[in-house]
Amino acid sequence: MLARTLNLGILAHVDAGKTTLTERLLHHSGVIDQPGSVDAGTTATDTLALERRRGITIKAAVVSFPLDGMRVNVLDTPGHPDFIAEVERVLGVLDGAVLVLSAVEGVQPQTRILMRALQRLRVPTLVFINKIDRRGADVDATVAAIRRRLVRNVLPMGHLERVGSKAATFSAYRSDDRAFRDRETAALAEHDDALLAGFVEGRLGSGEQLRSELAAQTRACMLYPTYAGSAVTGSGVSELMDGIATLLPPVLPTATPDSVDGPPCSDQPSGRVFKIERGGAGEKVAYVRLFSGSLRPRSRLDLPDGRVGKVTSLQLFDQGRWLRTSSIGPGQIGRVTGLSTGRVGDGFGGAKTDEHHFAPPTLEASVVAIDESQGPALRAALAELSDSDPLIAARADDDGQATVSLYGRVQQEVIASTLAEEYGIAVRFTDASVLHVERPRAAGAAVERLNTDSNPYHATIGLTIAPGSPGSGLTFRSTVSARDMPLYLFKNATAFQAAIERHVSDALAAGLYGWRVTDCVVTLDHCGYSVADGPPSRRGPTSTAYDYRQLTPIVVRQALERAGTIVCEPVLRVSLEIPRDAITAVQRLVTRWGAEVTAQTTGSDLSQLEVRLVSTRLHELQLQLPDLTGGEGVLESRFDSFESVHGAPPVRRRG
Repeated sequence: MLARTLNLGILAHVDAGKTTLTERLLHHSGVIDQPGSVDAGTTATDTLALERRRGITIKAAVVSFPLDGMRVNVLDTPGHPDFIAEVERVLGVLDGAVLVLSAVEGVQPQTRILMRALQRLRVPTLVFINKIDRRGADVDATVAAIRRRLVRNVLPMGHLERVGSKAATFSAYRSDDRAFRDRETAALAEHDDALLAGFVEGRLGSGEQLRSELAAQTRACMLYPTYAGSAVTGSGVSELMDGIATLLPPVLPTATPDSVDGPPCSDQPSGRVFKIERGGAGEKVAYVRLFSGSLRPRSRLDLPDGRVGKVTSLQLFDQGRWLRTSSIGPGQIGRVTGLSTGRVGDGFGGAKTDEHHFAPPTLEASVVAIDESQGPALRAALAELSDSDPLIAARADDDGQATVSLYGRVQQEVIASTLAEEYGIAVRFTDASVLHVERPRAAGAAVERLNTDSNPYHATIGLTIAPGSPGSGLTFRSTVSARDMPLYLFKNATAFQAAIERHVSDALAAGLYGWRVTDCVVTLDHCGYSVADGPPSRRGPTSTAYDYRQLTPIVVRQALERAGTIVCEPVLRVSLEIPRDAITAVQRLVTRWGAEVTAQTTGSDLSQLEVRLVSTRLHELQLQLPDLTGGEGVLESRFDSFESVHGAPPVRRRG
């Protein structure tokens, strides 16, 4: 067993070559005899038939290789923006990352989104400029674009020869290269006063001192060492592997990261579920990153919302395949069976449950089985797909018609192909529409009491729903005394409150206009129960969990009707990079739609424009931009906020 572990993410815009790079890393480390081909569908990480056929990564994959006495777990992530949720789940379990760019295409829209996320989460990152063997490759221009559009403090780590040809090579600078030592010292001195003083006085630090400081600043996300090469030919990959081994932070067996709130010295396992798939027998297989403690068969895990999982088997990736193991330790990534109630993003043992780092999907489409008799099977299949991708948020309306949330058309096509190939269900989608939300207009309260004509259930529930701050989601509180709770049904008051919160959340999935209700504070302020032999009541019959599950949505609905709701639509922050002579035409178009221009900068040949635009206009802007900019315009959008709809609110069929 290797003593150190490094969990490494490979991230890039689609087609930049990250899967090919992963194959080359596995080959250089001896895990595979020959690197697979994306075009031929022979890669180790694109295991789905759909991935092999399309030549794109859809699901994050985990492989590993040994490197200088360390086990490197590589997480190959999708590059297409429709699968950004899959990238999101990986970010919370990374120790370091390699951001891959193409030397031909340079900085692309998705590259910028990924770099911002890596910086926000302070993930130490190396940059790899790929495809130096391609005609049109320009590494100098790419480095300049990185400094201008991604991050200023990058440090090229080697020199290139014959760029743009199949003979292109990258060689790391030698430690005794005086010119590189000068550039390295200057870059490091920006964050080190002692080095700065020595640099000003003409004194250079020793090679060992500079290398140590380079590793420290890389791990602190102050500096981004930049390599170049070709994942196809293998040039520059060995140098990149040296950087991975020496500059990124491995996890030692006793290490506990800052993201874990539990005690560092306990053997109690702390970790997070970042991926779920189905095994050959249909069982759930959870991919878990362990932060501290150890995980063994029969380990009991307390998951969020009172859910419990019991580990039945464990696997680690080794020697090119997943192998059964008796335990998983800190820093390791394993496949776990037995977590039948587990969900993507679940934290346990003090680890925080995953937070979203990217915008939620803003589109929704109905999906119908072409063979109507397969309707129930379709809904069951979508429920399983939602386990592995919760942001799909599959739901069924009152007529049984299923809907899913989407990032884009490619994701929709992949869902359709998956349903056909893995479940044998051919489907058709309606045109995707914008996903709205509802917010409470004011505070509203309702209560249904035991033994009253309006309440057919043996329970008392009272709730108050009030507006919360924008972006706050659902906040649940309780002012009820434990003596008024049916604790004979639950192990403690916390478990009872968690159950009511789940029922409230489920009820808020469809508000007065059919949209999910969010940004609200819900307070449980009345509760009561009945038992046949008293106290508190001798009238019976005994209250059950079923009574609370059925009564809670009724009270939620009553409180919502008294509070009223406002339907809100998603607003996007759209960044446009366009030729200078096209800026007037683009501005005229978006302002006609009521968009707010929030920033504008003009360069020698390109201008950057940032606007806030309702998402219903995004597709139209994407269609018109090529004509307005002569095909040179680049658009990047990200979720900004939800704002009230002007005019009649759209209505969604209730689920």
